Amino acid sequence: SAGTNKPLLTLFTKKPCPLCDEAKEVLEPYKKRFILQEVDITLPENSSWYEKYKYDIPVFHLNGKFLMKHRVDIKKFENHLAKLELQND
Repeated sequence: SAGTNKPLLTLFTKKPCPLCDEAKEVLEPYKKRFILQEVDITLPENSSWYEKYKYDIPVFHLNGKFLMKHRVDIKKFENHLAKLELQND
């Protein structure tokens, strides 16, 4: 059941976004432990996210809750991910 309850990591991004690319590289070793959903804030249906985050991307939400922005805080990410994994066991 490990695969079914993977935490959802949402990345709010736009093109181009060098910081987003960098963030994804940092998260690469963890990618088997979460599902990555990318939200392009420039799309019309995402305009509310655009208003909220246009100066802050990349922004990450974990399971729908704000986690971090600008850079990946790997300690914070690991802690939150581990907590969610424990809950799902």
